Amino acid sequence: MAFELAPLPYAYDALAPYTSAETLEYHHDKHHAAYVTNLNNLIKGTEFESMSLEEVIKASAGKNVPVFNNAAQHWNHHHFWLWQKKGGGGTKVPGKIQTLIDRDLGGYDKFRADFIQAGMTQFGSGWAWLVFKDGKLSITKTSNAENPMTQGATPILTADVWEHGYYIDYRNLRLKFLEAFVDHLLNWDYVLECYEAAA
Repeated sequence: MAFELAPLPYAYDALAPYTSAETLEYHHDKHHAAYVTNLNNLIKGTEFESMSLEEVIKASAGKNVPVFNNAAQHWNHHHFWLWQKKGGGGTKVPGKIQTLIDRDLGGYDKFRADFIQAGMTQFGSGWAWLVFKDGKLSITKTSNAENPMTQGATPILTADVWEHGYYIDYRNLRLKFLEAFVDHLLNWDYVLECYEAAA
């Protein structure tokens, strides 16, 4: 079964001025597309060919680095697009998620600070995550293509801190990108959808 690059769930200019059409064209049409192409080439004729994307990620983790890297990056990016929307971000948090943020993360302001800090302190390329594990939310970070699902956690939000995700718009100002992501782009409805699928 060949994996496919889904189109963006919004127009290329929908996230402007926080993410430009140029960034989305490069990030989705070049970087993400390359992961999908590489993954399909790597799994041809292997045991991974009949697996779902999540199964490929779990089965290849620690065993087949090229397959894992491309599969995880495909998953990470596919959901990263869905965790953003025009007019998103800020404190418009669904009640169920707000309750969990208050209980597990010390409230919205602390969540915002800690999530941004996770992205800022990820050295080099990687991802900042909000995950659900053992009945609780937590914030974590991973390097390169790593995905928390290999540690038994369910990702319900991520921000991409690979430089290709923000450098056209923000140059070296990763903090400004993360603030814009949380304050103006974050799709809380999809966070809720992912949580409800996991809970």
